Amino acid sequence: MTDDLTALVTDLAQRAKAASRVIATASTEQKNAVLRAAAEALRHEAGDRVLEANAKDMIAAQDMGLAKAMLDRLDVDRKRLDAVADGIDQVVALEDPVGTVVEERMLDNGLRVGKMRAPLGLIGIIYESRPNVTADAASLCLKSGNAVLLRGGKEAFHSNTAIAEVFTQALADQGLPPEAVTLLPTTDRQATLVMIGLDGIVDLVIPRGGEGLIRFVAQHARVPVIQHYKGVCHVFVDRTADPEMALQIAMNAKV
Repeated sequence: MTDDLTALVTDLAQRAKAASRVIATASTEQKNAVLRAAAEALRHEAGDRVLEANAKDMIAAQDMGLAKAMLDRLDVDRKRLDAVADGIDQVVALEDPVGTVVEERMLDNGLRVGKMRAPLGLIGIIYESRPNVTADAASLCLKSGNAVLLRGGKEAFHSNTAIAEVFTQALADQGLPPEAVTLLPTTDRQATLVMIGLDGIVDLVIPRGGEGLIRFVAQHARVPVIQHYKGVCHVFVDRTADPEMALQIAMNAKV
């Protein structure tokens, strides 16, 4: 691990951390305006740039000999890009969780006690292949008042960069710090080790990918990690279900 790489990742994380303090106090209207602008940009002027970037990634991935399933996850066409924009719109429609009071109760001494939802700060997300995760992660983190430090896979580097730039531009246009959405500008795997070791800067890391990636992050991280490994999802089949459809759904979900 080089000193230059460590310095780069640390500097970017510190800038994102500073931005998190601003995003934490942003209004619902400000956050939604950023998300709406990002969605519209993906549908229009920025969409072509994302598609061009994805074409570069697809060519490189084919040269690397990636499996067909991986290529399908990586591929972005206009239909998928519109779906990404629709997903951002769905986040806009969600209630802002920041400041919501839950589990409020009155003690015998008259003191009212409750839990108020607050942003976590800087969330690091490490993921593979799917460029749409860049938009999903950025939109969910911003809506919940958090900044995000993104570490995507090398196979989707150009696509992820183009999508992240949509959010940084939308943030800047709304007078918010663009560093609130920061994509690590390197394909060096050692950057992941630096990122998950930034105790005191990164508040939470979420690995999204295969079991190997999740185990690696969980074993080496010095910051809190949300890990899911194989997941706890179950499929229930109603007695009135179409047996053939149920079989296809179960196979797709579990195999």
